[in-house]
Amino acid sequence: MEKLHDHVRSEGHAVLTPHTPARPSTEPSRVDLSRRGLGRLALGGALTGGLAGAGVVGLARPASAELRIDITQGRVEPLPVAISDFKGQGIEPTRIGREIAGIIRADLERSGLFAPIDQNAFIQTDLEFDAVPRFGDWRLINAQALVHGRVTEIGNRQVRVDFRLWDVFAEQYMTGTTLTVIPESLRRAAHIIADMIYKRITGEDGYFDSRIVYIAEEGAQNRRRKRMAIMDQDGANHQFLTDFGTLVLTPRFSPTHQEITYLAYYNNKPRVYIFNLDTGQQEVLGDFPGMTFAPRFSPDGNQVIMSLARDGITDLYRMDLRTRRVTRLTNSPSIDTSPSFSPDGTQVVFNSDRGGSQQLYLMDANGAGVRRISFGQGRYATPVWSPRGDLIAFTKITGGEFHIGVMRVDGSGERLLSSGFLVEAPSWAPNGRVLVFFKQQRTDKSGRGGESKLYTIDLTGYNEREMVTPLDASDPAWSPLLR
Repeated sequence: MEKLHDHVRSEGHAVLTPHTPARPSTEPSRVDLSRRGLGRLALGGALTGGLAGAGVVGLARPASAELRIDITQGRVEPLPVAISDFKGQGIEPTRIGREIAGIIRADLERSGLFAPIDQNAFIQTDLEFDAVPRFGDWRLINAQALVHGRVTEIGNRQVRVDFRLWDVFAEQYMTGTTLTVIPESLRRAAHIIADMIYKRITGEDGYFDSRIVYIAEEGAQNRRRKRMAIMDQDGANHQFLTDFGTLVLTPRFSPTHQEITYLAYYNNKPRVYIFNLDTGQQEVLGDFPGMTFAPRFSPDGNQVIMSLARDGITDLYRMDLRTRRVTRLTNSPSIDTSPSFSPDGTQVVFNSDRGGSQQLYLMDANGAGVRRISFGQGRYATPVWSPRGDLIAFTKITGGEFHIGVMRVDGSGERLLSSGFLVEAPSWAPNGRVLVFFKQQRTDKSGRGGESKLYTIDLTGYNEREMVTPLDASDPAWSPLLR
């Protein structure tokens, strides 16, 4: 048998420990996160990878070329990848290994960049974790990459999860790691592994170990009841964070803390809240006269920017969360709203009708240097800056339809990705390659229909997919990576 250490470098080790949120406060609504079991990731060593280089997707490659997906070139053919069930000694480790492999397959397939091969096609079924794969067997089924792993019980409700990724045609080890987890953190372990595979093959960060918060809705269209909900990016671990007793709108994640800022009506008054996901506590930022809209965190998590309507004029304001000091940023007779910081915190994009129609504008973080960036036909709204800093996503209304689009920061390169009767509120995945948004269908003459659902779409405009939720859904926001 070929020696494994001739192929594999030393691997990293990480520990996933449980996270138990405290019981929530009761005002203005209730929440129970006890089923969540998020887990914190404490690194016990570096996650080490293999080689660096470039390759060609979807073709047999010479041994010297490394496996790589170039996701900057638009649509790519999904990469055939073999993901074997992780081996385990005993019934429970075997079940866990099968579950982890299934989650990894689903994550990678949903990205549209990978095509997991049916396990019934596998030729080598006796692959041991400590052995080098028979690469010829995997080439025969056109597997470009191979993922396999092992689950070992270590006591105290903990299991050790090992995985390795191989470049089949180059016959080279690419990356691997070891995670120590408890049952509540198994899904996170699978998402972390999927992120490692994604990054090793694409060269960019993954987005699977993340969550989405949104507004869950039910009831007739003219009497909608709304509550805030949260779930993993694959729809698992769904939780309602508030009840229907309070109208909740525009939830947004903090980029640095396990917190959400949102607008809620309490006793018919609009308030801006912060919801702490670690403790379940909800904190009122303040009672502002008039209407308050679209609160969003700054990149360092220390400020919230929002629009306030006072005396019939809507301007942008910034609040320092440490001092509670509020600073006015715009001062015009127009409606300025939907602000979003650039990733470095130096600029803000927002929409305004100051030019006669609703368009997108940039300004410095202190409110200076306002300049318009959208000049296409129609109206623009809900801009949000990409985490990568290179693009701005937006909603566009033109020709009787809504569209989700992106443009460069200077307004050039506008592209529309999805269209429909009501398509709105884009939010970026943490790697800036995928968007989540919602679509609402048109109601029929009887008033039925009008269902509102969440969708994701690749930055290239391909791979649009519905996200299944228990109720109608709107206004989603994607979290940063949990770790």
